[in-house]
Amino acid sequence: MDAAGSQVADECAQYAGQFQNGFITTQGGNLLCSKIIHLITDNQVKSQVSQVLHECERKMYKSVAFPAIGTGQAGLSSAKVADEMLDAMVEFARQQPVQHLQKIKIVIFQTNMLTDFYESMKKREDSDSSITDSWLSMFKSCFWDRKQSFEKKKLMISEKKVDLVTFQICGENQEKVDATESWIKDLILKEQFENTISDEAIESFDETQISILEDLQREKQVTIQLLNNLSPPQIKISGISRDVCSVSLEVQEMVQQIKSSEEDQCKAELLYNLVEWRYLGRNNSFVAFDKKTNMQLEHAKVAKKLYLNVRIKQKNYRVDLNTLKATDDQGVTINLQRVTKDEGK
Repeated sequence: MDAAGSQVADECAQYAGQFQNGFITTQGGNLLCSKIIHLITDNQVKSQVSQVLHECERKMYKSVAFPAIGTGQAGLSSAKVADEMLDAMVEFARQQPVQHLQKIKIVIFQTNMLTDFYESMKKREDSDSSITDSWLSMFKSCFWDRKQSFEKKKLMISEKKVDLVTFQICGENQEKVDATESWIKDLILKEQFENTISDEAIESFDETQISILEDLQREKQVTIQLLNNLSPPQIKISGISRDVCSVSLEVQEMVQQIKSSEEDQCKAELLYNLVEWRYLGRNNSFVAFDKKTNMQLEHAKVAKKLYLNVRIKQKNYRVDLNTLKATDDQGVTINLQRVTKDEGK
């Protein structure tokens, strides 16, 4: 509500007590959408999703984005919510010909919920219903590809070859030999350390990250295990204490980079369904920017920046965000467009 702004809060106050069918509709306020549908939580997730879908079709909206309804303060399990939300969507598609609503998004910020939605979606993919498949394809891209690619390709880290060191202990008697052996073992153990990193983002590790892990294992006095059969998957690092600490920091940085990248991809995808930036191409027709550049341009405009550097057809351009013109290094200028995709029209 804070992000939507005071206009939306005032509308909600105005319509308080006038809920029809368990929801009210307000303007989008500061959010990049034309309308916001506000629900009264009653733990009947399937019924509420169904009502919203029918309302969107009736109002001729082209797209709708849902949060994971009820998983916050209501405390519902994400597995139950996933099943009910997807059941409502599939039944909606079967009950009537859908003419207006073209895209459904489920926005999930908590990575631990992805598995539950993935499993629920996978059950429906196994169905022979063409209607089910076509509708699932509308909203599964944000987290489906990452799960499937990980399942198809179980990446492994090459086993490290360790050179063994043999101690031969000679002493005046067995007691002194045993004492020396115990002393050596204590020294070794004091230098040994093990750290385990658990995170859903490890599922997205590909050949690039595996290669980095193998390089770290060769260069440092550590062994690295990728335990991708666990949920969440883990990376176990063991070896000399100082090297375990340094390698752990590098792995955590890799995990954070992947999480940031995936979050940006989902944000760019959602934004692309609301606003589209274009540049003038051949034959005087406008061409859409890629989703990442689209998000950068929109963020720059919202931040009221004057200029932004972008790449168009492998060339550098400087975009004037006031005049919507882009100029390359040779002074050639092309026109840009910013098109708002109004859901209600």
